[in-house]
Order: sequence, then C-alpha cells, then structure tokens
Amino acid sequence: MKIGVIMGGTSAEREVSLNTGKQIIENLDKVKYEVVPIPINSEYEFIDSVKSLEFAFIALHGKFGEDGRIQAILESLGIPFSGCGVLASAICMDKNISKKLFVSEGIKTPKWIIVKDENKIDYSIIENMGYPLIVKPNSGGSSIGTILAHSIDELKVGVCEALKYDDEIIIEEYIKGEEITCPILNGEVLPVISISPKSEIFNYSSKYDNDGAEEKIIKLPETLSKKVEEICLKCWDIFKLKVYARIDMIIKDDEIYVLEINTLPGMTKNSLFPKSANAYGLNFSQLLDKIVQYSLNK
Repeated sequence: MKIGVIMGGTSAEREVSLNTGKQIIENLDKVKYEVVPIPINSEYEFIDSVKSLEFAFIALHGKFGEDGRIQAILESLGIPFSGCGVLASAICMDKNISKKLFVSEGIKTPKWIIVKDENKIDYSIIENMGYPLIVKPNSGGSSIGTILAHSIDELKVGVCEALKYDDEIIIEEYIKGEEITCPILNGEVLPVISISPKSEIFNYSSKYDNDGAEEKIIKLPETLSKKVEEICLKCWDIFKLKVYARIDMIIKDDEIYVLEINTLPGMTKNSLFPKSANAYGLNFSQLLDKIVQYSLNK
C-alpha cells in the first residue's frame, strides 16, 4: 500500500510538522508500506500531490492540517487518511467552541473570554478572573503565541502577540495544578503522562527542547483515575473522535479541568503520545501501524 506522509504545510507549526513527518517516515514499516514524503508548501499544490496515494498519513499541525480542511479534501477524493474526521478536527481546533461544548456537557474547563480586537476587551471580566491569565490563539497549537500574563501590561502585550497568529484569541483563567495529558487510541485510554515544565507554563520550548519539561508516566489514585478515564471517553463520544487523539487536563484539589483536545498529536521523539504508547507496550513503529489500520477501518 502506498502511503503518503503529508508534512510541512502553511501554518506557524510548519517546523514541528516537518519533524513529525520525518520521524513518521523513518518508523513506518517499509516491508508493509511504500512510504513517500508529501511536503506541502501551499494549499494549491495539495490535490495534485495526493492523487496517486492509497492512504494519507497526516503529519500536519495547525491551520490547513488540523482544522478539518485537509480531511475534507481527502474525503472528497476518496483517499483514506489517518485520524479524526472533518467535524471533529474542525471543532477541536476551535478552542472557544470546544470549551462551550465542555461546559454544556458538564465537563469543567478554565473560565475564558474570546477576544477579536485588542481595543474591545472587557477588563471588568478580566479583573473578576484575576491574574495571572493565559493568553493564546483560539485556533493555534504547539503553544505558539501563548503567554502567561501577571498584569494588565503583560496582558496587552500578550494579546498583541497572540493576534499575530490568529484573528481570535482566548484569555483564560490560569489554574495552577498538575498538568496531565491523556492519549486515546481507538477509544482506549493509554497511560497518563504528568507534565512538569521547567518554565512557568508548558510553552513551545518546554514541548520541543530536549530538557524543556519533565514528562513521566504516572498512576493516579484509583478514584481520580476513573474520573479522568470517564471524562476522556465522554469527550471521545461527544466530539466524535476517531482513531487517536490526546486530551490535556489540569488537576487541582481532585477537580479535573479539560484544557483542549488534540486531534493530530505530535509524533516527534519528544512527543507525548509515543511515550504513552511505549508504556502501554507499543513501540513507535507498532503505534503507527495501529493508526493506519484503525484509520482504514473507521
């Protein structure tokens, strides 16, 4: 079977995507698959690049990759692809819509407001949330454009920075607790990873520098573990997730807050999903093979 690894793209996460793509290519089983790189430099060249494929392994991140548009094109062309479908990808990429769904389904998430114009911020709401506050693009990933603001001056700087990457941004309550991430493969929750960044928040350098954060497999207390698993599976169903996804959470005083859902988790050597899968008993090559097989059967 001819598999094209779609990588690069046009978003701010292009370099992360290229790293992901490279490592997927290196670790896909060459005995089972004919693997070809499909680097994407513009949206217009995509269709011609994928026409001959039997399967598309999506290694893109951010807009035109994680937001449902690539998935919609592949679906229209009848080319099977890795991961979630169009609807789940689009909804999970939009943090504001995701958080509204969390709230409507009784899932705790940090308080937030959406901002489209730096001159139209309701600072009375900001004051009620209290500092520090997280500022981040509404539809971004890899923590690009994300800052922790301790004051109104830092907030204004953060808003201007985040607006460089998206036309909508989130200003979110900062909950200081234990950050965990929960990979899910084909509806099964894999081992949970605890994240302790060296910096104040889990930012871009924390995610991709070799010593940016301490990431370790943990076993939560039984009651808490059950609650985490229940929330993961509830999200899996509500958002119509398929094949694989990763759910980021904060635990504080035994309360669980969902931050976001990643429908195309990173697959670099520092990525969280392969670490969890390895603890589960799947090496990187086996994990990729499972993703291909589950994607073909979705």
